[in-house]
Amino acid sequence: MTGSTSNGDSLTPDAGELAEAIGVPVSPALLELALVHRSFAYENGGIPHNERLEFLGDSILGQAVTVMLYKENPDLVEGELAKRRASLVSSVALAEVAKRIGLGRYIRLGKGEEQTGGREKSSILADTLEAVIGAVYLDAGPDVATDLVLRLIRPLMENPDRFGAAMDPKTSLQELAATLGLGLPRYDIEDSGPDHSKRFRATVVVGGEGVATGTGTSKKHAEMAAALTAWTQLQDDHGSAEASAAD
Repeated sequence: MTGSTSNGDSLTPDAGELAEAIGVPVSPALLELALVHRSFAYENGGIPHNERLEFLGDSILGQAVTVMLYKENPDLVEGELAKRRASLVSSVALAEVAKRIGLGRYIRLGKGEEQTGGREKSSILADTLEAVIGAVYLDAGPDVATDLVLRLIRPLMENPDRFGAAMDPKTSLQELAATLGLGLPRYDIEDSGPDHSKRFRATVVVGGEGVATGTGTSKKHAEMAAALTAWTQLQDDHGSAEASAAD
């Protein structure tokens, strides 16, 4: 799987580009394995896929985030530390990180997943990111893998309020909308795909306007993704408005 690989009707970029994007020189063979979703593996004769690396990366991710939170927050009680860790390693958070580095472009997907928008699915993006972390750990060692995790995760920590929002985005959005006098959010749902592989798209309407969309393999996941995006956008807009008023 060197060079651009034909995947359905698309060409998947070379994994070497991803190594440059994450700033870690890692074995091309390991990194390419980290990008092989099981749907691609099954359609190509049962070749190895990334789930073992995902299992390893999940452990590395959890340890790195736990140690960071413990060291950098000496005054936080166990419950708050656990809440923040759960937020940072959630599928929603990891999918956001994956989108930031353009990970979806590199994943090897089967035709079915490709046709149902697999490159945007939070679960696939999050799992693949964990597999990439596992590959870095095996090839470059624990220190480099930990450094990668922290570089990827730290941007999520810039807004402390986001911890609560990521844990319960629909409630957080409802509370923020009420504070801003925008009324209750409404979710418009569309679905596509066959019954055994439905894909849902949620548009959250706040104050009479469609603020954000989210996708997922269930209505709940799509609504949560849309709610978190809308909450982040409204927070940013509100902060910008307050700053302008202060000037």
